[in-house]
Amino acid sequence: MSEPTPSLSALVLGIETSCDETAASVVGRGADGRAVILSNVVLSQIEEHAAFGGVVPEIAARAHADAIQGVIGAALHEAGTTLDRISAVAATSGPGLVGGLIVGALAGKAIAASRGLPFLAVNHLEGHALTPRLTDGVRYPYLVLLVSGGHTQILLVSGPGGFERWGSTIDDALGEAFDKTAKLLGLGSPGGPAVERRAATGDPGRFPLPRPMRGERRLDFSFSGLKTAVRQVAERHAPLAPQDVDDLCASFQMAAAESVADRVNLALERLRERFPDASDLVLAVAGGVAANGAIRNALERLCARHGVRLVAPPLSLCTDNGAMIAYAGLERLEMGRSDPLDAPVRPRWPLDEAAAPIIGSGRRGAKA
Repeated sequence: MSEPTPSLSALVLGIETSCDETAASVVGRGADGRAVILSNVVLSQIEEHAAFGGVVPEIAARAHADAIQGVIGAALHEAGTTLDRISAVAATSGPGLVGGLIVGALAGKAIAASRGLPFLAVNHLEGHALTPRLTDGVRYPYLVLLVSGGHTQILLVSGPGGFERWGSTIDDALGEAFDKTAKLLGLGSPGGPAVERRAATGDPGRFPLPRPMRGERRLDFSFSGLKTAVRQVAERHAPLAPQDVDDLCASFQMAAAESVADRVNLALERLRERFPDASDLVLAVAGGVAANGAIRNALERLCARHGVRLVAPPLSLCTDNGAMIAYAGLERLEMGRSDPLDAPVRPRWPLDEAAAPIIGSGRRGAKA
């Protein structure tokens, strides 16, 4: 345990429990204006859900309840601080699984109430979207590609709470397509890393798969058809040999990367049109699927062609974590914002609430 840097201001405790990681972190602002991550503790629930091939909400909620106190304590210990030195508490309040959101939000509210601290109800996706500012000090405005297990979006970020949705998935999220492909091929969970490992020794040109939405002028994504095509190929070639699985993973991954690149190419053209005189345009990529090497490589080539800087967070900050929630809370705190202790959790919480619902958003509206 080390003492926190004396020059740090406004230490924020961040709590993240939106899905299957229980996480907490302490983040502060240095004298030079840079954010500093003092701790970042993440407890995964992979083993609890492995037998079910996916996240079971009830199991996730119970696991969060069992772990939350210990994870928060570990984050404070790793940061070399105590609750007496914390300036505010931020907790993910949506979108996500309602049971997990309740556990994390209640823990954060209890600490805030007992210590007389400001409470900040943070949108989980805002945490991902602001991560490039935490890690690289990216200035507003910038474009962010948010790719995770539950969300696939292109957003223009103009400030905390300032999001303009340019495109979103009309059906499956990209991470969901990776997970379901892995499940179909018997690769286990989490699906994204499993598919990427098998793709490394596969032939990406063996199986012709579709590139959904390619050439469309609207900036939306679709991955349901790609997922279905993988299933059809698997059924035609059953029983699959190990090399078949490798080749199918490689073909799927290339199709996914090229589909993303096609959509982002259009977004970068729009970004140039929107800010013709900007000298440092940035595309940031965030979310769990941002850890995929093939997708990162495709985005790097694309950004180089457009003269746009690509900012990708470290792999440890791509997946769900408390540091991104603490930082999003820190930005809001510095603006003088806070939320009441009766602020509700929101399983569905779009970043751009003014955006029109898209096809596929369901009767309850857009999830994010």
